[in-house]
Amino acid sequence: MSALAEILVRPDVWRGDRLAQAPLPTVASGFAALDSELPGGGWPRGALTELLVDGAGIGELSLLTFALAKIRENGGWSLLVAPPHPLHAPAWAAAGLDLARLAVVSPASGRDALWAMEQALVSRAPRAVVGWLPYADARALRRLQVAAAGSDALAFLFRSTRLAVDASAAPLRLQLAGEEGQLTVRIIKRRGPPLAASIRLALPRPARLRSRDHAHESPLAGRPAVRQPAHA
Repeated sequence: MSALAEILVRPDVWRGDRLAQAPLPTVASGFAALDSELPGGGWPRGALTELLVDGAGIGELSLLTFALAKIRENGGWSLLVAPPHPLHAPAWAAAGLDLARLAVVSPASGRDALWAMEQALVSRAPRAVVGWLPYADARALRRLQVAAAGSDALAFLFRSTRLAVDASAAPLRLQLAGEEGQLTVRIIKRRGPPLAASIRLALPRPARLRSRDHAHESPLAGRPAVRQPAHA
């Protein structure tokens, strides 16, 4: 076997024509169809995941609740930075999330939100950091990717779909669109070959109901939730 061939078969080397499987540390999304297309079989830890979506309330947080619940089961807590709306506590609880292990910060500016995300990742305290910075620039994404790479946390950033054509330091980028009870996911960047087809995911029932049914709203809604984790 040649020296090049020996390198290519190593588990820590991935090729552009192959989907990376190992040794990436990941947490399952809870959607088998999505996990089968994500490198390592789930959301990457220690790397920034960019979620491109216009607005909020199409069920986008349903992609994250399974992973956040797994973190809670393992004793970790999650931080949400600058969510666009107050949180609907019953919906989060229905998704299996312990609100005592969920912290929310609402910085006054995008700059402060970026700083909060970056510092949270650098601190290695939360096991997941989710932020909303719709128009964060390339420099901000580089900072977040560097911070995420130095941690073992899940790092998610919501940005506007109009930025899908821009360069991004995030190793994983997904574009989301909502349709009647479904979420259409387009993977526009991953470690491995591009994915031409979109993935259609059936949303859990609470995420599908309209806002008029306040008993079963999506996690982002018009009611406040817990602001600090019990041990923070």
